[in-house]
Amino acid sequence: MAHVQVSNNITIGILALQGAFAEHQTTLQKLSFQKKIVVVLVRTAEDLSVCDALIIPGGESTTIALLAKLAGLLEPLQTFLQNKSVWGTCAGAILLAQAAENTKKGGQDLLGGISVTVARNGWGSQVESFEAPLSIEGLRDPTTPFMGVFIRAPVVLALHPSTENPPIEIIARLPINLVPKLQNLMVHDEGDSGPHNSQSIVALRQGRHMLTTFHPELTNDSRFHEYFVRTCVLPTLL
Repeated sequence: MAHVQVSNNITIGILALQGAFAEHQTTLQKLSFQKKIVVVLVRTAEDLSVCDALIIPGGESTTIALLAKLAGLLEPLQTFLQNKSVWGTCAGAILLAQAAENTKKGGQDLLGGISVTVARNGWGSQVESFEAPLSIEGLRDPTTPFMGVFIRAPVVLALHPSTENPPIEIIARLPINLVPKLQNLMVHDEGDSGPHNSQSIVALRQGRHMLTTFHPELTNDSRFHEYFVRTCVLPTLL
């Protein structure tokens, strides 16, 4: 019988082509699990091949997509998504979406993986960035709000649930009184202006994948990174 070697490490890659990858690295290195977390800054397909999971950071989604294409990473990333966990924050959330609106002229490449439509810069420009406390049941110490940092954040326009894909689990919403007014966007659920409007969704999971429209890495709070490892990554390694 062949001997199967079980690693004592969890190797998490961070796509390090542009954006806030260093901040994700710093936060991951604070986490403590029974298995040691090894962080790999992913810039090539070879880097990606050693990873158990991947984080796509915030930054500029069009630039990240272009650099990934130039590095020959688009197809390896799409293949990676089929088998391993990926978390996209802000720009990374756009890249994980099934469809995106408000993109630059000519559109942009998307990786897909999560059945949603998002709008790039959905809340407006850099000067319209904001922070908001989020109540999230799945985090450690859920009674303590997580401060969401929204910088040129995308907005979720629509969910596309399907029996062919894992169910979509909403992790966090903006309090309805804090949802900015949308401008110049095609709203897919226009008749729904209540607290369950898709535009209030700021974090969700579908199967092993997760997206957040805000930047958990720009806080000193590591609970969202812990949540990703605990709920999305570790179950795939069992």
